[in-house]
Amino acid sequence: MSISFDAKGAPGKQARAGTALSRTTKNNPPRWIGDLVAGIAGIGFGIVCATTFITVTYSQIKAPGGLAMFVGNLTAMLGTYLAMLMILLVSRLWIVEKNVGQDRLVSWHRKLGPWPISLLVGHAVFTTIGYAQAQKAGLMHEFATLVTTFPNMLTATIALGIMVLVGIATIKAIRDKLKRETWWTVHLFMYLALVLSFAHEIGLGPAFVGHPLTTFFWVVAWLLTAGVIIVFRVGFPIYRSVSLKLKVVEVKEENDNVVSIVCRGHEVNRLRMDGGQFFCWRFLTKGLWYQSHPFSLSALPRGDFIRLTVKDAGDFSASLRNLKVGTRVAVEGPYGNFTKRFQIHKKAVFIAGGIGVTALRSLTEDLPARSNPIVVVRASRQEDLIFHDELTDLVKFRHGELHELVGSRKEVEISPKSLLKISPDIAKRDVFICGSSEFVNQVVSVAHRLGVNSNAIHYEAFAL
Repeated sequence: MSISFDAKGAPGKQARAGTALSRTTKNNPPRWIGDLVAGIAGIGFGIVCATTFITVTYSQIKAPGGLAMFVGNLTAMLGTYLAMLMILLVSRLWIVEKNVGQDRLVSWHRKLGPWPISLLVGHAVFTTIGYAQAQKAGLMHEFATLVTTFPNMLTATIALGIMVLVGIATIKAIRDKLKRETWWTVHLFMYLALVLSFAHEIGLGPAFVGHPLTTFFWVVAWLLTAGVIIVFRVGFPIYRSVSLKLKVVEVKEENDNVVSIVCRGHEVNRLRMDGGQFFCWRFLTKGLWYQSHPFSLSALPRGDFIRLTVKDAGDFSASLRNLKVGTRVAVEGPYGNFTKRFQIHKKAVFIAGGIGVTALRSLTEDLPARSNPIVVVRASRQEDLIFHDELTDLVKFRHGELHELVGSRKEVEISPKSLLKISPDIAKRDVFICGSSEFVNQVVSVAHRLGVNSNAIHYEAFAL
């Protein structure tokens, strides 16, 4: 069974110019929403600081060990609050994900990552110093006393150890050496650590002991956080996968290291998605069922058919070449704001490097008629130019231009001179870029040098 996704005809709706207009239109999400989210998080940070200050007295700080214990309490509250934020940033909360963008949220998550762990380690150190000063005891002796005699201290210590290990695994030099599934599994232990430490927070935290109102709001905040995780990270993906009933119907080799996988499901064409978005895919077969990986759609849905295209970049992606027809598929998404919804000019330039052509292919398909796109595809080898015929038709029907650049990066460089030759009016267009991190960074730099407005530059970089 061979399913066609060309621009001239396919199962179900044809991919002709203007297809996007027949689907639900969506307004451009306001960029200030990201600033609003950051502002709300900042207000919460201030409230947590204030709560720590108003629940301690000057005499307590002046007492032996009091200052160290206060610093320990402050770092504990801030570290735990930032851990809550870190989890919420990747909770897949729909309204935030849609209007801020997963790439931006993940970027914030990564930048925030070291702080909760560092602050909580600081909490353990300063609290131990404070108690040692108050008891006039050695640090190691006091640490052993705290762990063995204080309620919930042992589980809290184990939780901190888990957090430190998770933090070590996120160091780039170490993360780059781990398989994605290993890195993802290690990440999950952060949830376990937060659960193990919760009783310690409520039972011994000076901001909570004797302060029922503070305790109530803190418990509610964590219950809401847990609810968001359960609903949006677990519940919705399960519901979507069960309702879509996706199965693999075709595995097609595009070249020696790229395959396209076509799935068929129930009412797939009713998915509210845009070209350029991606799903997290889980293939329910031996050796793969426990792994979820993000892949862009390489075409908009055709009736009940949907297609993703994957490059062999590791054990998981290489194994997809051997998928059997009939394999069930679970999905999470769609995600991503690499879509025309953020376009601020009427015209745009689309630049893809390597496998980045997948997202660009579906994004181009989502453009209206006569949108005059300029599409640039960069590849090292001629055989790496996948979807040539499809892109040719898609661009033609939209009265645009297709430029294919083949050769090594030294031979065929995307420079200000070459890009200006391809698109003399580039400063008056949006620029969409998709490819490896190195490729994206290079083209973004070129676009800036050519005077493209920062708000008109949109990119998606493929990286772990």
